[in-house]
Amino acid sequence: MKRLKLILAIALLLCLAPMPYGYYMLVRFFAMIVFGLMAYRYYQEKKENLMIAFGALVVLFQPIIKIPLGRVAWNVVDIAVAVVLIIFLLKERESKN
Repeated sequence: MKRLKLILAIALLLCLAPMPYGYYMLVRFFAMIVFGLMAYRYYQEKKENLMIAFGALVVLFQPIIKIPLGRVAWNVVDIAVAVVLIIFLLKERESKN
């Protein structure tokens, strides 16, 4: 799961660059899967707040019914979510040491 979070964080930051439309759709699909897995994991761990937060990200990033936020708003969302994923990775790393 750590690698998936890192790959997703990098992919979200790459969304800041001008990329083909297909790349953004691929990132949305990948994000939906990773956030779904995270939400399920937090459901199993009985961490309801995190489950709801990542469930909301599943809805936000799902590629079927697109949420039209505009380029600037999506850039802010991409950066914020990438930072959150990196923070989660660092916290997991600290807890294992």
